Amino acid sequence: MEAYYEDDTVQLYLGDMREILPALGVTADLIVADPPYGETSHGWDRWPDGWLDVAAAHSNAMWCFGSQRMFFRHLSEFADADWHLSQDIVGHDDEGQPVHGDVNVVWEKHNGTGFATDRFKRVHEHVLHWYRGPWGNVHQDVPRTVYTGPDKHARARSDRGEHLGKIGAQRYEDDGTRLMRSVIKVKSVRDGIHKTEKPLPLLLPLIKYGCPPGGLIVDPFGGSCSTLLAARETGMRAIAIEGHEPHAEAAAHRLSEPYMVSLFGGGAA
Repeated sequence: MEAYYEDDTVQLYLGDMREILPALGVTADLIVADPPYGETSHGWDRWPDGWLDVAAAHSNAMWCFGSQRMFFRHLSEFADADWHLSQDIVGHDDEGQPVHGDVNVVWEKHNGTGFATDRFKRVHEHVLHWYRGPWGNVHQDVPRTVYTGPDKHARARSDRGEHLGKIGAQRYEDDGTRLMRSVIKVKSVRDGIHKTEKPLPLLLPLIKYGCPPGGLIVDPFGGSCSTLLAARETGMRAIAIEGHEPHAEAAAHRLSEPYMVSLFGGGAA
């Protein structure tokens, strides 16, 4: 199968992911998916039936963009394909059992979409992490960001309280960083090559969290191919599949130009 665009680290294919991905026969360390939500009148905005089963056959970890309405509508399809909403252990209860919390990143945009006056202005989008099989087999590496507040290394912490579990007293050494927060504030893309183009500073921490160094990422709905750019910047290999040729053509042109971006900063073409 011939790639629509290819270089040393990324490949772009033109076609339906339900046909292309099985033909490629690859196993991805991480899928980054931004499927059509099926919420607008745009011709390309149609939910692709069966794509979750195809994705499940090629990876055990996936970040998926979507609205709550989209996830609620298709929740049974995620379950049928054996995708589980990711959990992350944050402590233990009084009986020593793990206490979990959803890995659900919220992207806060600088300006929302829509013109409805009968509801709150929507300036966010959800990105949910899904996995298959044992949680311990899934790569997790939470990015850390620079902390500029008061130095807290001298504080000795005693019991954390029953709601977080009894872990005993310990001394905390402040290394000047903190775990990246689940609400990521990044400006949305204006005048992009796709109406739902995602900014690279949003994709970079998702890739760092979910894909091991040098791993393979698959984006089944390539669009503007921001995922390929983000993967290339972090030293990952990546494959994208796009079903609309005008978008694939524009993305191929974008991929052929140099682009540099810092891990949590902005980029310039």
